[in-house]
Amino acid sequence: MNIVIVESPAKAKTINKYLGASYEVLASFGHVRDLPAKNGSVDPEANFQMIWEVDPKAAGRLNDIAKALKGADKLILATDPDREGEAISWHVLEVLKEKRALKDQTIERVVFNAITKQAVSEAMKHPRQIDGALVDAYMARRALDYLVGFTLSPVLWRKLPGARSAGRVQSVALRLVCDRELEIEKFVPREYWSLVATLATPRGETFEARLIGADGKKIQRLDIGTGAEAEDFRKAIEAANFTVTTVEAKPARRNPQAPFTTSTLQQEASRKHGFAPAHTMRIAQRLYEGIDIGGETTGLITYMRTDGVQIDGSAITQARKVIGEDYGNAYVPDAPRQYQTKAKNAQEAHEAIRPTDLSRRPADMRRRLDTDQAKLYELIWIRTIASQMESAELERTTVDIAAKAGSRVLELRASGQVIKFDGFLALYQEGRDDDGADEDSRRLPAMSEGEALKRRDLAVTQHFTEPPPRFSEASLVKRMEELGIGRPSTYASILQVLKDRGYVRLEKKRLHGEDKGRVVVAFLENFFARYVEYDFTAALEEQLDRISNNEISWQQVLRDFWGDFIGAVNEIKDLRVTQVLDALDDMLGPHIYAPREDGGDPRQCPSCGTGKLNLKAGKFGAFVGCSNYPECRYTRPLAADSEASADRILGKDPQTDRDVIVKAGRFGPYIQLGEQKDYAEGEKPKRAGIPKNMSPSDIELDMALKLLSLPREIGKHPETGQPITAGLGRFGPFVRHEKTYASLEAGDEVFDIGLNRAVTLIAEKIAKGPSGRRFGADPGKPLGDHPTLGAVAVKSGRYGAYVTAGGVNATIPSDKTQDTITLPEAIALIDERVAKGGGAKRGGKKAKAAKPAKAEVDAKATKPAKKVAAKKSTAKPKSDAVNKARAPVTAKTSPSKAAKPVAKKSAGKASG
Repeated sequence: MNIVIVESPAKAKTINKYLGASYEVLASFGHVRDLPAKNGSVDPEANFQMIWEVDPKAAGRLNDIAKALKGADKLILATDPDREGEAISWHVLEVLKEKRALKDQTIERVVFNAITKQAVSEAMKHPRQIDGALVDAYMARRALDYLVGFTLSPVLWRKLPGARSAGRVQSVALRLVCDRELEIEKFVPREYWSLVATLATPRGETFEARLIGADGKKIQRLDIGTGAEAEDFRKAIEAANFTVTTVEAKPARRNPQAPFTTSTLQQEASRKHGFAPAHTMRIAQRLYEGIDIGGETTGLITYMRTDGVQIDGSAITQARKVIGEDYGNAYVPDAPRQYQTKAKNAQEAHEAIRPTDLSRRPADMRRRLDTDQAKLYELIWIRTIASQMESAELERTTVDIAAKAGSRVLELRASGQVIKFDGFLALYQEGRDDDGADEDSRRLPAMSEGEALKRRDLAVTQHFTEPPPRFSEASLVKRMEELGIGRPSTYASILQVLKDRGYVRLEKKRLHGEDKGRVVVAFLENFFARYVEYDFTAALEEQLDRISNNEISWQQVLRDFWGDFIGAVNEIKDLRVTQVLDALDDMLGPHIYAPREDGGDPRQCPSCGTGKLNLKAGKFGAFVGCSNYPECRYTRPLAADSEASADRILGKDPQTDRDVIVKAGRFGPYIQLGEQKDYAEGEKPKRAGIPKNMSPSDIELDMALKLLSLPREIGKHPETGQPITAGLGRFGPFVRHEKTYASLEAGDEVFDIGLNRAVTLIAEKIAKGPSGRRFGADPGKPLGDHPTLGAVAVKSGRYGAYVTAGGVNATIPSDKTQDTITLPEAIALIDERVAKGGGAKRGGKKAKAAKPAKAEVDAKATKPAKKVAAKKSTAKPKSDAVNKARAPVTAKTSPSKAAKPVAKKSAGKASG
């Protein structure tokens, strides 16, 4: 028997079908170890020794893998083909060595870029060893993020009360958003005028021409700055005679865009479908891991975390065949197109994102996919096919026109283009981040030099320059990629962290910097300027990439970073909070103190009239207060206009004509249809909760109406004929059939989940037994039997999860969950509860717990997870005596170096 390890159960299920009975495929469910969230997990004084801790949720799965290895011939590590995948394989292998689960089994590492039978089978023929350089790069990145988070965050807490935390890359991304806010606030609109004449040819065809020059001087966009100047030009144009001076037509070609990388897929999915990057990646993960196609689960796209743009030769051949069949041979270029990545080090997963089989056309796949899955698959398919199509052939025409008004000569210009051959444009055109119109796309009528033209109209328009637009999620990802900040696997998580911390909010698809985020950025720019510089962060990313190429030592990169960084931290340790606040007060002045209409001092207290407003720090963050405190207790939020009404009318419901309102309630924001006065006596307005992952400011009318439509009927169950409904509950989205509830998994959409997917989820829930939710008492999830108290079950209670048997209830500790607790652990908790005098009475006596039989309780299962240091496969496990002494099990910190761990006192959690 051969044991294969992958990350997810969906991937395991698919691959097991491909490999057959001689293989057993098990899932690690992602990472199995991480650095404990406390000080001392990375020790700079011991050559950056790292102490790893097994995730409590993974302990049981690792035990299952260890048991499966008994009698196995081979261990095959088949996690994802990137740095994180390499790290997961390494972590699994290290834990198995610690458990002494490996005897003389052969250990192999295989990678495949797509989950198809051919790709998996081919990968099995070409195994390799774990790539130590990729593991080192992972360790360096993880250590850097940890060191920044656990060193900088406590400084924030002490010097800036109310601040949550700071991270190495997230802080730089936040700075991008906040710098744009500052640009917008400092922006001063500038007036300018444009003059556009509508002219007609002798054949009566009209077109528009713009004023570009006068009296031998060129006129740029902003050169006509006043109405008086515009009026002068208007009079001259109205009195002028128009003649075509030159007509220039130039052929041009437009080439298709490269296939999708992670970044470009996230950008285009946001532009075309409004998907958040995190949502795009969830859907892509599902398409990659596999969808049921004709009774067999098959991966529909290649690996979705990549910065490579080239695709496999066989896929190019198939694409050219599909193009010829669907569009004709004229759309097939003479030679296949090859693309080169613009990324500085595209090492993650070398092939672009593409369908695994291009003959699976989007129209054929729609009935097998949910709505969002179908949209994303179609986008990937179209982009891949278009990337191999013939270029579009254009003709760009520029017409210069002389307008003579007495002794004055003015110049006008018209431009346009004609598509001679549409090429790839027949299938695909990339979206734009802005809504600006492209004047060159207009088609001009035929004209010749010397031809006289007639003026039909003249538009003289006043304009004002506009500030740069706020970043959308797509344009922020694009900017981060341009600057070299972050990597394909991090873009979505970076944006999610910023939203979760309340540093930014998404409103009308644009990212707004919140006050707490702006304060954090101001603090970092004042006291840690180097570490939020774009160039510095990009250079550090390059160093990390050099580690993965085995060009530089990971410890050396950390040493170079740490020396200066800890020095900067130590420099501000003695600063008082008031000094910090004064510095931030000066920096954020334009944002905090808006100019007064009467021209008075914007810092004058509006309450007492004598005090000065300044920045203060409170338990829940920074705020503005009066200098005369406590005599004057005036306070307000940072932004002067941030105190807005809680209620927000989104629009009218087209069916009832009632207002759709976002309201603030006791238990959080919600949607309401109309006001109480709109309903009959005793009738309550229809309401809908706002999902936890959605900000009230993000809600627009369409989304609010969708939320109010829940629960909705998906269809009838094919066996019972009873309806299946979808809705939102306390614990998130769900589907319901009769008395069975099934939670929706990542990637499913409560508003448009299909009947097939819903039936599958219901069936899977029923197959798990009576643990599915029912009306009435919750029977809980069965775990097995207690030696004396009978059936053991795990349930959800008012105060959290607990285990129960024979009327004895025991709370599940915080390091366990309902899904990961085992029967031996549950029995131990129940016995401990009985021993303390708790539990139900039987016949006047309290139930007595029997001592667990040795065969039933695995002592190892009840021990806390061990903290183990990273080490190479050659490291020997520690002795039992050391383990009993409760010392952390130490090991090498990388495939090449060793160091001794040094424990430090915990200073609380921080986010890297």
